[in-house]
Amino acid sequence: MQAIDIWNKLHLHCNKVILLLLLCMAGAAQAQNFLWARKNNPYYDEKRKLTYGFLIGLHSTSYQVKYADEFVTPSFDTLFAVTPEWKPGFSLGFIVNYRLHEFVDLRLTPKVAFYEHTLLYRFTDGSSQRELVETTMVEFPMLVKYKSMRRGNVRMYMIGGFKPGIEASGKKEIENVTNSLEVTPINLNIEAGIGFDLYFPLFKFSPEIRFSRGIVDHLDNRNNIYGRPLQRINTNTVTFYLLFQ
Repeated sequence: MQAIDIWNKLHLHCNKVILLLLLCMAGAAQAQNFLWARKNNPYYDEKRKLTYGFLIGLHSTSYQVKYADEFVTPSFDTLFAVTPEWKPGFSLGFIVNYRLHEFVDLRLTPKVAFYEHTLLYRFTDGSSQRELVETTMVEFPMLVKYKSMRRGNVRMYMIGGFKPGIEASGKKEIENVTNSLEVTPINLNIEAGIGFDLYFPLFKFSPEIRFSRGIVDHLDNRNNIYGRPLQRINTNTVTFYLLFQ
């Protein structure tokens, strides 16, 4: 049953990823209408080294867990699985873009992101306990953007880099909760994605899909009942961005 449940969750997650890819493909299809149109802002990328903008992000995120050795000891003989669940969220931020080369940009996108993460603790008697972790993170993605040649009013690009973040809510200090799943207030992700620059007369609009993978252990308290069966927690996030410059 556990294997079936995992496959169901993977299937649901794949559906979300497919939906995001379809949105990007729809944007690409719409972009074809710009290929042979008169060029909007033909010198947008050449006349300014530094440009600014803002972004809106919609994401789906989940923890990835690794069990500790203690998970298979008699102290946890009634716990048979800890299952991550995918949860939606959103982010808002700014764009600072510096053109290094005709095809290469450096990009900083400071933003505030609102996350919900859930772990479902399943027991052998059929009961379960859901632990919800809500975090508000201030993040500073530092990215390299590699662009294709502009064709008409469309330019495709790939983007990647690092995303450090620090929790801004301080809920743990305020509530002083000790008997719950606790995570560190700092996280670090690697990111990679693709997108399209669509040039309009007054601005540039870029739909983008980006994948993030946490590379540091996000588990904080290993001494309570929710932390002891786990060795580490990492974050996985898929985000669809709308960028305006």
